[in-house]
Amino acid sequence: MATPLGRLPLLAILGVLIVFGSVLGGFLLERGNPFVLLQPAEVVIVGGAMLGILLVANPPSMLRRILQGVGTLFCPPQYSRTSFLRHLRMLYEVFQFAIRIGIGELEPDVENPRKSAIFQRYPEFLKDANARDFLCDSLRMLVIGITSANELDHLMDIDIEVRRRSRRGPVSALHSIADSLPGLGIIAAVLGVVITMQAIGGAPETVGQKVAAALVGTFLGILLCYGVVGPAASRLDHINEAQTELLQVLRIALVSFARGAAPMLAVEYARRSIPGELRPSFVEMEAIFKREARVPPARVPGEAPQSLEMEAPVAEIDDPAKSGD
Repeated sequence: MATPLGRLPLLAILGVLIVFGSVLGGFLLERGNPFVLLQPAEVVIVGGAMLGILLVANPPSMLRRILQGVGTLFCPPQYSRTSFLRHLRMLYEVFQFAIRIGIGELEPDVENPRKSAIFQRYPEFLKDANARDFLCDSLRMLVIGITSANELDHLMDIDIEVRRRSRRGPVSALHSIADSLPGLGIIAAVLGVVITMQAIGGAPETVGQKVAAALVGTFLGILLCYGVVGPAASRLDHINEAQTELLQVLRIALVSFARGAAPMLAVEYARRSIPGELRPSFVEMEAIFKREARVPPARVPGEAPQSLEMEAPVAEIDDPAKSGD
């Protein structure tokens, strides 16, 4: 399915264009010859050495995570103000169901969330394996009744920290590559100087061309470090922090509910933990709950969880990104 233009990370794309446009534009304003920058040998030296460092420094599992992380850099933002509001509504429905029917009735939902009458209404949550597994695994501890609220809080906090460290791996690897790129550029320049020394005594034009080729290696290493790889690592770090923020919201809501808070109060605890720029107002949240929240009826013993088709139609929360506002 095509990605809506309004949801593309336009600032990231614009930033890359500005970096290369500014560098090349300034070079052309000084009447530089752009073809001088086309030095395949320098690209092979810097790019090949960078790839070799990645292979030496990281196991295969880390390489896969790096590729997955890089793939998210130019994807639409995963979490927005609207998505946080949807998650709050989902939590409210889960808590209302547990209060009305009993926490034990949630067992089929947490064991198979894709068939849950509650979770089926939230495909965004079901597609997010990170948040889905985190919430369902934590709910399972309450369903089977083997943990207290304090123990659950500690357990979820450990889980969040482990997931954060795991996501930090690709970021650290990219930062290491960025730090090595200027040095690789210097290596390319030194090799170019060696080649230039071999041409001393030849035509001045030939010597000048070889010196220019040597300097392109340094230019390429510095540009990739500070203009591409370094910013990419920082952006990936921000994406990872957004995932951690969602897990913290889920943790606070579930622990508050486990400690005896009413569903609305537990969700309010969670809303207060959302970063300010993404946090919906209480009035907006309350209005959405009154208009759109649905709690499935109790299930007959032995009956499978109700499917989505058995639920009454529910209006979706308007997403400003999709409407183009």
